[in-house]
Amino acid sequence: MLVPIGAVLCGGASTRMGSDKATLPVGGVAMARRVADSLVAAGCAPVVTIGGDAEELEPLQLEHVDDEFPGEGPLGGILTALARGSAALVVACDVPNVRPRTLSRLIEALGDHQAAIACTEHLEPLCALWSPAAAATLRSRFVAGERAVHRAIEGLDVISVTVPAQELRNVNTPDDLNNL
Repeated sequence: MLVPIGAVLCGGASTRMGSDKATLPVGGVAMARRVADSLVAAGCAPVVTIGGDAEELEPLQLEHVDDEFPGEGPLGGILTALARGSAALVVACDVPNVRPRTLSRLIEALGDHQAAIACTEHLEPLCALWSPAAAATLRSRFVAGERAVHRAIEGLDVISVTVPAQELRNVNTPDDLNNL
């Protein structure tokens, strides 16, 4: 059975929130830790944080990996995860309701595809399992100037996995946090 690394993207600026989203508590647990716990329960090993302030993330007790492309958006974080050389299940830190079963379904679906991407009403590429086979295409598009993940994946062999929208509800503002 495939054992991907788990990567929690923590590098966003959190401008709408006004503070670092990764460490904000939901139900008494930092959002990034909640995502990491779901990755662990789904069978990922190791589980790392990518990007963000390593010192602020230290209390999460996870290995931290500096983003190879800080400030360049989540595509850079995905590439950083894939640079470890294995399949990478990459999830944004601001979806604290993602469940292990949902992540396990992505692992089960990958097969020979380049990516298994969660889908609500549309693809959600910040909750996706990326095969190492996707790395070269994503990197070439990044080098060519593409930063939008949804455009960078065009033409990849992707399988979509329908998931409950509530699990991928982003927490971007204080109101979002209060309405979980």
